[in-house]
Amino acid sequence: MQSVTGHIIRDVVQTDAGINPGNSGGPLLDSRGRLVGVNTAATRHPMTVAGFGLAVPSDTVRRVVNQLIRHGRVIKPGLGLALMHASHSRQLLGAQPGAVVYAVTPGSGAAQAGIAGARVDEHNNVYLGDVIVKVAGQPVASAEDLISVVEQFALGDQVPLTLHRYSSRTPIDRN
Repeated sequence: MQSVTGHIIRDVVQTDAGINPGNSGGPLLDSRGRLVGVNTAATRHPMTVAGFGLAVPSDTVRRVVNQLIRHGRVIKPGLGLALMHASHSRQLLGAQPGAVVYAVTPGSGAAQAGIAGARVDEHNNVYLGDVIVKVAGQPVASAEDLISVVEQFALGDQVPLTLHRYSSRTPIDRN
């Protein structure tokens, strides 16, 4: 699910509990009164009266709240790289899966590992660097897959990646 700020909220719980404007943020409880999640959003299909609700899982809420209390903000692990948007990746790679590395942050773990980003020359030709095809042994079809797995690691963990490295001298046809 995508939040109003554009962030992806993963592993939401789908419920048939009625969520109406103004009552999101309340607890989603199971039949024994245990917290399952926090009601977040509701969907409605234009052809039906009924919809379904979505809740952020209690484990996610617990992790986020603990970080807010300890640090005053949510701290997420990262690799130190920027990935191309899915539409640009599909245009460059076609049906080949993977997360296209657009840029690498100097001094980051990705830079230390020698990961290469794409580059654009003075004629606007795009030269691919690395495409991440697996993370922690799991296939990566898109940037979203990569982010989903990386966020399961803790800060400072080493994250195993499998890359496809493109030639830095062969431009990619963008037509």
